[in-house]
Amino acid sequence: MELKNKIVWITGASSGIGEALCYKLNIAGAKLIISSRSTEGLYLVKGKCTMNQLDVHVLPLDLENTLELEDKAMAALKIFGRVDIIIHSGGVSQRSLAMDTDLDVAKKIMNINFWGAIALTKALIPSMISNQSGHIVIISSLVGKFGTKFRSAYSASKHALHGYFDSLRSEIDPKIKISIICPGFIKTNVTINALTADGTKQNTMDDAQANGMSADECAGQIIKAIKSGKEEVYIGGKEKYAVLLKRFLPGLFSKIVRKAKVT
Repeated sequence: MELKNKIVWITGASSGIGEALCYKLNIAGAKLIISSRSTEGLYLVKGKCTMNQLDVHVLPLDLENTLELEDKAMAALKIFGRVDIIIHSGGVSQRSLAMDTDLDVAKKIMNINFWGAIALTKALIPSMISNQSGHIVIISSLVGKFGTKFRSAYSASKHALHGYFDSLRSEIDPKIKISIICPGFIKTNVTINALTADGTKQNTMDDAQANGMSADECAGQIIKAIKSGKEEVYIGGKEKYAVLLKRFLPGLFSKIVRKAKVT
């Protein structure tokens, strides 16, 4: 797939992986719609795009507010007349034990990470069907394939994305591609912004995250996956091999995770 002049809508675009994707796609000549809750952050990202900034449009939204997302999708379609690729990069992580986590916090995580992506996708698909083309890219996580400590609701939200979009892929025209991207430890602010048991932010970066792959390198691998149309991709260091361990030796995997000091 050639990305030049493709219309790409990125959520979670004001920081982390989403921000890194903005810069690389801008250099590649894509026309961007960038979204997150932070209007100020989005304009800072736009200002750092080195190519034609007239082709970078800011569209603030709150993924938790699912009632407004259909209108946001219609607004996005009006900017360039279509959306060729949507990258669901917006989300929030978690750092709390399952039994300590308020139910409202778990629901918040699910609303942002799962229902937000579903609402936007459902609003965009009719236009993709009409155009007989489109690409839906979901930034999931390795914990969308297995669960670990302190991430119960986060992991559940990512597992749900896999179930939904795998099913959707089987139902829609194969000309509309669906790619699920599963990063491991990527050096972003995701753990700083992770929600604790009562919904407050953790405000510290985990050691594994601090020593993880750069967001820029991760974005480069994601773009390769988009160009090749891959259905599912695992990105990271040795942690990505946990997917295979879970698949082929689930009992051993459970023992390792139970004993591991996971942050």
